[in-house]
Amino acid sequence: MRDTGEGGGGDKISKTEKDQSWIPKIIKKRVCTTFVEDSLSNGVQCQCGGARDAHASVALGDYFSTAMVNHWDSAQHSSEYPTDAFGELQFVGVSRRHSYFLRLSWDTPPSAVYNLMTGNWGLPAPNLVVSVVGGEDRTKVKTWVREVLRQGLVKASQSTGAWIVTTGMREGVGGCVGEAVRDHATAASSVSLNKVVALGIAPWGMVHNRQQLGSFPAKYSIENTSKDFCCLDNNYQAFLLVDDGTVGRRGGETRFRAKVEEYISHQRTGIWGSGSIDIPVLCMLVSGEASMLERVDRSLKTCMPWLVLAGSGGLADFLSDVLENLSLAPASNEVDGEVGPSVDLKDRVAERFKKHFPSEAESDKLVERALSIYQNRDFITFYHGEQEGPNDFDTVLLKTLVQASKQRTSADASPYSEELKLAVTWNRVDIAKSELFNGDIKWRYEDLEDSMTDALINNKPQFVRLFTENGLNIMEYLTYGRLENLFRSVADGTVLYQLLQCRLVERLGTAPPVPTFSNLQDSSNVAAGNMKSSPVADISLFEVAGVLDLLMGDVCQSFYYDALGLEQTSSKRRALKRASKLLRSDCLYRAERCPYPWASLFIWAVLQNRSEMAIYFWEMSVESVLSALSGCKILRELSKLEDETETKLSMKELAQRFENLAHDVFGSCYRSNESRSFTLLITQSQVWAGTTCLQMGMGADARLFFSHDGVQTLLSQIWWGDMKRNTEVWKLLLTFFCPFLCYTNLITFRKQEDHQQEEGGGGPNEDGQGRDSDSLYGTTIFSFSDIKNIEADAQGATSPRTAAIKGIPHSHTPPKRPFIVSRWRQFWFAPVTSFLGNVLMYFLFLLLFAYVLMVDFKPPPPSGPSNTEYVLYFWVFTIVCEEIRETFFLGIVTWRQTMRVYIQDVWNKCDLVAIMLFIIGLICRMFESSYGFGRDVLCVDYMVFTLRLIHIFAIHKQLGPKIIIVGKMMKDIFFFLFFLMVWLMAYGVANQALLYSYDPRLDHIFRRVFYRPYLHIFGQIPVEEMDGNIIFGKEWDMECTDNVTLIQGGAEPCRSLSNNWLVVILLIVYLLVTNILLINLLIAMFSHTFTVVQANSDIYWKFQRYNLIVQYHSRPSLAPPFIILSHINLIIKRNIRKVPSLKIHHFVLQLSKKETNRLMTWETIQKEDFLTAQTKIQRNSDSERLKRMSVKVDGVVKHMAENRDFDHRLRALENEMEYCSNALSWIVDTLAQGSTFKPPRPPPTLKDEFASSPNSA
Repeated sequence: MRDTGEGGGGDKISKTEKDQSWIPKIIKKRVCTTFVEDSLSNGVQCQCGGARDAHASVALGDYFSTAMVNHWDSAQHSSEYPTDAFGELQFVGVSRRHSYFLRLSWDTPPSAVYNLMTGNWGLPAPNLVVSVVGGEDRTKVKTWVREVLRQGLVKASQSTGAWIVTTGMREGVGGCVGEAVRDHATAASSVSLNKVVALGIAPWGMVHNRQQLGSFPAKYSIENTSKDFCCLDNNYQAFLLVDDGTVGRRGGETRFRAKVEEYISHQRTGIWGSGSIDIPVLCMLVSGEASMLERVDRSLKTCMPWLVLAGSGGLADFLSDVLENLSLAPASNEVDGEVGPSVDLKDRVAERFKKHFPSEAESDKLVERALSIYQNRDFITFYHGEQEGPNDFDTVLLKTLVQASKQRTSADASPYSEELKLAVTWNRVDIAKSELFNGDIKWRYEDLEDSMTDALINNKPQFVRLFTENGLNIMEYLTYGRLENLFRSVADGTVLYQLLQCRLVERLGTAPPVPTFSNLQDSSNVAAGNMKSSPVADISLFEVAGVLDLLMGDVCQSFYYDALGLEQTSSKRRALKRASKLLRSDCLYRAERCPYPWASLFIWAVLQNRSEMAIYFWEMSVESVLSALSGCKILRELSKLEDETETKLSMKELAQRFENLAHDVFGSCYRSNESRSFTLLITQSQVWAGTTCLQMGMGADARLFFSHDGVQTLLSQIWWGDMKRNTEVWKLLLTFFCPFLCYTNLITFRKQEDHQQEEGGGGPNEDGQGRDSDSLYGTTIFSFSDIKNIEADAQGATSPRTAAIKGIPHSHTPPKRPFIVSRWRQFWFAPVTSFLGNVLMYFLFLLLFAYVLMVDFKPPPPSGPSNTEYVLYFWVFTIVCEEIRETFFLGIVTWRQTMRVYIQDVWNKCDLVAIMLFIIGLICRMFESSYGFGRDVLCVDYMVFTLRLIHIFAIHKQLGPKIIIVGKMMKDIFFFLFFLMVWLMAYGVANQALLYSYDPRLDHIFRRVFYRPYLHIFGQIPVEEMDGNIIFGKEWDMECTDNVTLIQGGAEPCRSLSNNWLVVILLIVYLLVTNILLINLLIAMFSHTFTVVQANSDIYWKFQRYNLIVQYHSRPSLAPPFIILSHINLIIKRNIRKVPSLKIHHFVLQLSKKETNRLMTWETIQKEDFLTAQTKIQRNSDSERLKRMSVKVDGVVKHMAENRDFDHRLRALENEMEYCSNALSWIVDTLAQGSTFKPPRPPPTLKDEFASSPNSA
């Protein structure tokens, strides 16, 4: 389409116009090509309404053929051409968003138009279409009809997400609907604004100023119109201007409008047509002319429901009179085997037609149409707006559609299923509760199944809650196949959709492997390009497992591998092959029920960032603490991949909400029972792929959760082992150097009786009838040194503590270790002892390293290295061995997960740098040519090893938070250095160029440009060199020359004194900016960081404390270099004795199924108590009280309105009674005055019962 407006942009075509260039190839317009003379215009006008001069020469050419034509027909006498009016429509002088318009032929396929509106124009797919028919003339619309349109129709459309279809003109009902949409758009929020779509379908020939619609974008001005044309209403979102070749003629859009309504009625509701019903279409008749009987009759034959506003005038009153008042007894007669309307009924219909339309000429045909409508009267509902009021108009719409659907459904279907589906489609849970789930209807599972799927896919959590509370068994509902269908319904454009597509194309072999977090953004474009060849229907649980592995693979095993028949330990390539082979077969697993349905639905909702639905699924799922931490983990990983700021912020907010829920629920558990709450933290979960609360909390970066007193109490108990937590450090150090002091009372250990009480041993049976019930959940407050050394007893359950850890019931008491052995293990296998040993030995290592560098660093071989240097090499070798053990023997399945977990730690990166520098320095110092460079590298490496002490002291309660503050301030320094480098370079280059006109020495240039200005900040300013005036400084006595040859040979160049004043000014400005502005800016940044971080530094420190405890809990007791003995012992145990290691599982308890169920039951009780308390607090809040008060006030107002209605009815009844009383009095008087007959008794007199009543006083 070209820009034909006066202010057009010439040959420049906008991007939007190029995007819509395909429209004229599909959509056509109509032009009259045959001039058929209108007998009433004296040959000046065609029957199409256009003037003779407006027709082309082709239309005027064949006079003989046109003389034979008596009636103009659009199909025969007009031709199609590419449309030239479409795109955006801007209303001049109106500040609102643009509308869309399209000029199209009346026989355009409705499918193309519907796809254009929903796809290109972005109109949301409707949940309901209300087509307002009638009221198109210029007569004034009744007041109550305006109220029905404003408070009833538009309000109901806003709550149901409906399209309102009218002519879109600024006259009659179309103008009233436009005003109502405008009023609701002004009062509603921006979110609800998009729910109401006003669509205008008008005849092209009736549009005033339609010549303005030929430009792009079209600018349309609203003016006072003549009687033959109407202006478009600026409150509509879209206009379909139907062209049948006529000008100034109404009704040209009727056929196309009916086809569009019929087409939409066969489309499905919901996202991507995932709803349980077709889009309901309802025609609403307001007033109307007699010619609309044909329109009503045709749509009724297609089972289209109609809502007639009785009392609005015209055709609406006629249909109300005929269908509501005529007797139904003589409805039909049977003549010659054919059933038709009776003669009496036809006469009465004709009589009423003459009454309502006395001026109609072709009354017989219209009466036949009325009789045909009478046969389909079950699809018509009458609404008496003057009596009923507009407040419950949405309920009226629902009942109208339900009544029509009951006529179409079979007898086997539930009579309430259609009403339920409509309520779900409109998201009207209030109607469902009051009308369908009030206890009168007994719902079957089959009736709720489809509606449940609709509610899940289209994000309607209130209906999901309603269905589960009223008979839907989630265990029966959620199969693996249905879970796959839920993931296939994910909206495109989301991060989850991209991740699923990446996994899908990887399995189908049409794209590179699935990207990691670092290159996801680049690979998402590749996946999007292959999306067309990879249908969404191919998404399976294997792709879902791949996405979850990407998000939680560092803390969990793979999800849904058991359902797919895959092994957890299988490699990625092998799993991919087996999954591809399985999915090409019958996929029998899809019929199996999901063992943990609420957890699976929780994952599905969290991956789509559906907060309300995810919260409900969390409330219904087991393992609430771990589930909340898992949701927090998923959302925080997804937020790293999300590009949209608003979506990313909502993900972070929901993640924080789940972390708060985990913190609060665990707090409730901790207050209830400490022992069980500790067990809860370290129990291995079968629902969440073998992880624990501590592991998931660490992976989710849940600092608030780790700051809870219960978590810190458990960590402190682990840290101190069997020793009392108030033991002084000097006693540990003294015992460390004098090991035999552990057998004295210098250090207090917990007694064995305390362990037995905490372990709850000695019960006579497994059910624990004779022991503490806490032991059924495993032991938690005990020495975790036994977990460290449990591999020594792994060949058999030799202790009750071991059995409790493994979740194996025991019935015998094993022999105790000797006191010497047990006390030795209690001291040396505590993590705090291992930590102190490593700290002491690390200080010795640094002293040895410093001694070698400064005192005993000998030349390369054969003169060196020295013996102390060889000891240093061996020491570093043992450190490397320990790093290898920590990296590759953590129990993680794949190497990729191993490296990911290791690299995530900043201090592990520091260790890698230190080791790599040491290896480089060691290799270089062995050769004469690189000896000096190797020593320099080792010196730098010593600094890296020394900085490693910061991590060691992070366990300290006072130093730990300060270390975190220092780390945060390092980020501020980088921003400060950026500003400082800008000024350094600006001043340094200018100063060097002004002082020295020529100096080719690069080393001197670098020092004077960067190094010297940096020293200026600290007051080192060479005034004698920079200031040529000797009055203010001593004379510069360095020998210099201006000879270029000598300068190139290395001589010092002389200064340039001509620009001395400018050098001094630049120095003043530079010192002013750096020493005053930038330094104070840095101080302010540090103060702000300290203030912000200080409040949460304790939380950060408690979170990082877990990593250090895990590290030293899993470490051997001996520190480097003696740790090599522990490594040799481990090699012998693992490779020769084949003793499995349980040390790789950090704080993990594997309970039996019975004990796990009891633990989950107890946790669920605590969660329900917490939710009950939260609900009580919320109900007592001021906002909830105001809501309840508002509901009560609304109820009172409604009752008052009903009372007013009753009052009106009573007054009408009183008037009728008064009339009857007067009439009877007149009859009595007349009969009494006559002499025809004499009554046997006098007429009765009225007794004043109210006056004689005893209660009248």
